[in-house]
Parts: sequence; structure tokens; C-alpha cells
Amino acid sequence: MNKKNDILKKRALIYRAIRHFFDERDFIEVTTPTALKEAAPEEFIESIFCDNNKLLRCSPELAMKRLLCSGMDKIYQIGPCFRADEHGSRHREEFTMLEYYQSGIDYMQMLRLTAEMVQSAGKIIRKDLNFEFKGNKFSLAVEPEIITVKEAFLKYTQKTAEQADIDGDFDELMVCSIEPNLGKSRMTFLTDYPANRASLSRLKKSDPSVAERFELYIEGIELANAFGELTDAAIQQERFESAMKFRAENNMKKYPPTTEFFKALQHGMPESSGSALGVDRLIMLLTDTPDIGGVIIED
Repeated sequence: MNKKNDILKKRALIYRAIRHFFDERDFIEVTTPTALKEAAPEEFIESIFCDNNKLLRCSPELAMKRLLCSGMDKIYQIGPCFRADEHGSRHREEFTMLEYYQSGIDYMQMLRLTAEMVQSAGKIIRKDLNFEFKGNKFSLAVEPEIITVKEAFLKYTQKTAEQADIDGDFDELMVCSIEPNLGKSRMTFLTDYPANRASLSRLKKSDPSVAERFELYIEGIELANAFGELTDAAIQQERFESAMKFRAENNMKKYPPTTEFFKALQHGMPESSGSALGVDRLIMLLTDTPDIGGVIIED
């Protein structure tokens, strides 16, 4: 058997392990549309538009949150997502996303659920949970590192997160100085992002200067992005308007209004947390495949 076919078989096993993990915990697997009438405006991500004025989803996030508003409380989905002009060793315009939500838990409980899910997926490949990626060893059996954004800036840069934000090099320092150091030998969860990078997450009650948000890294690769979900429709509307203004100022494509999402949000969304995980990247790490093209079937 050639290496690509072996990886594709392992990919199928990882899918099976992910589904088993969520099914055991009474999550419901859902399927939502790929071509959308509306989507969350992203400041640094561009959708692919179709001829019928719909856009291919960057994420099933809004559709799944509408399901939470309708009364579903534990849901997950594995499916294709799309982002324009993305191609590299970790990126493709089409990729596979695992997205999952649970009502009644906070973002730190979601962090633990995510760690357990990744361990469960890893165990189907190696029972001892010890792996190697590009010559570097890591273990999913080791207790994950949890570090805040503020702590990471103090540890890996010469600036505070606040000063980097003021100076305009926050993102550059994240990509060049912080991310390469995360997830070395074990999972690392980077938590508590600055409030102005909250996205669709709520602000932390005990410290409103930061958001209830975390990202998971292994060997410097971002695997997951998760929120304690924002349920306030008025605040979310303000954030979307700010993102739309940014897109207009930077000559990005105009998105249709998120009418149905806000109808659902105004009806009421339960306190909940959710996460989105890049399945292709997880498979890369678990099969020691340095390029994302090695774990997917491409034209």
C-alpha cells in the first residue's frame, strides 16, 4: 500500500474515533448547508462567492448557533469549509472542519472536552499517545499547557500584549514569536484573548479586558479556536458592523446581512461554548505528514 492510501485509511479511523467520542456523550451529529445566504463577516478571511449570490461557508458557526437557539444543546458537525486564496503547507481553499457546541458549559470546560477529544482521536492511531511530527516528539498523554495571551507575550516577546496592540504588531508577534513556541512536546491552550479580538466570544466576567476564547496548538500548528459564546444580540450586531466597516475600508467583498442569525439570537441563545477544529491539520500531526496535501484527496 502506498503512503497516501495508508494515510487516507488512518483518516477514516480518526473520523470514526471523533464520532464515537461525541456519540458516547450524547451529542447529535448535524449537517447544515455549505452554500449560504448569509455568513459572519470576517476581518481577515474572504469567502468564495457562487454565481447565485450565495457564498461557500468558511464555517458552519451561524447555522449551528441557530440550532442552539432552537433548543438543541449538544451538537457537532464534520464537513467541508472554504476560504478564498488560501494555499500552503497548512492551508487549502477547501478544508475539513469539526465544529461542536454544548450549552450549559463554560469555555474552560470546553477546553477540557477538546483535550479529551484530541486524545481519543490520537489513541486510534497510537495507543500510547506518543507521536512525532517533522522530527519533533510530542505526547497527547501529558497534561496540556494552559497559558494566557498576556503570559505568552511576556514569555516569548519583549512587549506586553497591550503594548503590541498599541504599536500595531500584535499579529506579527503572535505569528513569528509566539505560535512557533506553542504545543512543543504536548498540547498548549492559549487563552483569554484581548477584548478587541473577541470575535463571537463573550468577555470574561471577572476581567472584561479579555475574552473567553482559546486556541489549541500542537508543534506550533493552530488546531482549534473556541469561545464562551456571546449571546447578546446587540453586542454581536456592533461587532459585525465594525467588521463590515473594516471590510469596506479594505476593499473586501460585501457580505449579505445576517438576518436569520439575528432573528434566532434575539429569540434567545442559551449560555454555551463552542469550538472549531481543523481536521486536516489534526491528521497531519497524527500521521507525521508535513503538508496538508498529503492527507486529503486533491484534483
